[in-house]
Amino acid sequence: MILGFDVGSTGVKAVLLGAGGEVLFQAEEPHELSTPRPGWAEEDPSAWWRGVLRLAAQSAAACSGARIRAIGVSAMTPALLLLDSSGALVRPSIQQNDARAVEQIAGCRRRYGDDELFARSGGVWNQQVLPPKLLWIREHEPHVWRRAARISGACEYITHRLTGAVYAEANWTLESGMWDAPRGRWNQDLLDRLDLSALPLPPVKHPHDVAGETIDPEAEAAGLPRGVPVIAGSADHIAAALAAGLRRPGDAVLKFGGAGDVLYVIDEFAPVRELFIDYHDIPGLYVLNGCMASSGSVAAWFRQQFRSAQSFAELDREAEAVPPGSDGLIVLPYFLGEKTPLHDPSARGTVIGLTLSHTPAHLYRAILEGVAYAFRHHLDVIESAGHRVERVYMTDGGARSPLWRSITASVLKRDVSLFEGGHAGSAYGTAVLAGVAGGMWDWSNFPVPRVSTVVAPDRAAAAVYQGLYEVYRESYRRYKDLYPRLAGS
Repeated sequence: MILGFDVGSTGVKAVLLGAGGEVLFQAEEPHELSTPRPGWAEEDPSAWWRGVLRLAAQSAAACSGARIRAIGVSAMTPALLLLDSSGALVRPSIQQNDARAVEQIAGCRRRYGDDELFARSGGVWNQQVLPPKLLWIREHEPHVWRRAARISGACEYITHRLTGAVYAEANWTLESGMWDAPRGRWNQDLLDRLDLSALPLPPVKHPHDVAGETIDPEAEAAGLPRGVPVIAGSADHIAAALAAGLRRPGDAVLKFGGAGDVLYVIDEFAPVRELFIDYHDIPGLYVLNGCMASSGSVAAWFRQQFRSAQSFAELDREAEAVPPGSDGLIVLPYFLGEKTPLHDPSARGTVIGLTLSHTPAHLYRAILEGVAYAFRHHLDVIESAGHRVERVYMTDGGARSPLWRSITASVLKRDVSLFEGGHAGSAYGTAVLAGVAGGMWDWSNFPVPRVSTVVAPDRAAAAVYQGLYEVYRESYRRYKDLYPRLAGS
């Protein structure tokens, strides 16, 4: 059997696969995203580890006597963790959607221009890349900086706890902004110019490489025996692309997690400025990656702040009574700034058109619609770059909502497909990747979930959404110069 873990924004998920790719066990352990200040996004990595141990124990109990052949971990990328010389955390993680380092982004751009960074990494200066966050820590938390001896990502941290291995996964390095993709090495020139050369960077491993074998006593006590191979792991959104079987140009998957991802497969390293680019888990392929700072986390914020006694299904039922377009209400879902395609850490969540006749159900539906508008923006960018989006799939938590699926199909004016069983996602993908590394499958026959549902757009709703999508796009253009003025208030 193959065990896959995914460390997400709101919880750790586990999937146990049998030899045919069938799901034998799946579960989730929640954890908290901390936003102690506007634009900040932090988490406690020790909570991730506790979630992994609890899920390991549950999977062992569910499949007593089964032999685990390999383990894979996927996670949010590129989260930033700093550890001391003993391997202990020196502060909470700074998440990939954290937007605190606005001044440092501008400083990096002056010292190492966007054009130069794009040529080396396929990205530009934004809230996702790591040098501005490292500089922020050095400037604002010098006591933390002095203790830091090692830098890590999220899946690398869990794999290190399991195996003791110290490394960086390939997509974490690429999305960090510090990797020279054409030369296949760390960008020493960038590190020198930004005065970051003193922080040692680890060796790089590809997702299917075996990082080590399980040695941790806590993991063994939880049911993971010593000696199980653990792969280097995957960025969560790339594992989701693998789980969806995305290996043909023209296929796209929308990942409705705490953050939102748009994944589109290409067969050459051809970056698009508005987006990120990643290595596919399948060697030789690449993924154009759009990553929204907030997606499901905005819906979760609404529920937590205003309707904590209700389930998401109950919120959906209330919102279904609201007509498409929420009676002229629009939400820009930039509650943690925005990464792609805007690259604007100063952007704010914005509600436009609110009247005394609107209800909480209107606002909730407008949030779901706003996220769908943001996904459409990404697909428009992909097609403007000369690609053609042929098929669209949905995965992760938001894909379980029939209302959100219907809204998305109508906003996109495209059929949207959902996978059978709802298990296609990052944990499934990283388990498949571990299975390939463990010799259970190869790249030609790895298991791919079947499509169970195809949601067609509603023509009347699509017509409403077309006009409001244009307002959505124009609203950001009008407000973008005002957002920085709110930062100090």
